[in-house]
Amino acid sequence: MVIGLLVRGGLVAGAVYYTRRAGVWGNTEQTDKLYNDVKDQLRPYVQKAKKQLPFEVPQLPRVGEMRFLAKHYYNEGVKNSFRFVYMLPCYAGRGLKKVKDTFEEFAKSPAIAASEHQQQVQPATK
Repeated sequence: MVIGLLVRGGLVAGAVYYTRRAGVWGNTEQTDKLYNDVKDQLRPYVQKAKKQLPFEVPQLPRVGEMRFLAKHYYNEGVKNSFRFVYMLPCYAGRGLKKVKDTFEEFAKSPAIAASEHQQQVQPATK
């Protein structure tokens, strides 16, 4: 468990270090330059793939569109994170109730649990 945590932490730290060094977290000029560099490096591969694919591949978004999309999805992520934190007490309450009910079911003797199960399975006859 500890080794897995260390490996995951190392991967996250490495990803943050690499993206920071590449210019993802820099100012807008650095990010635009990085985007254009990646786009230029991928262009030959995209052209090659276009020839082999039976459908039209759309163009990559322009820098302004990319900036808008990045802001939009970042904001959606922040909103959903706060929504999750807001709902966390509700989720925790439901989870604890489910755990409590499960432990109560396990705590019953097998004869009582079997008779209750039998009553639930058989329809009531008049």
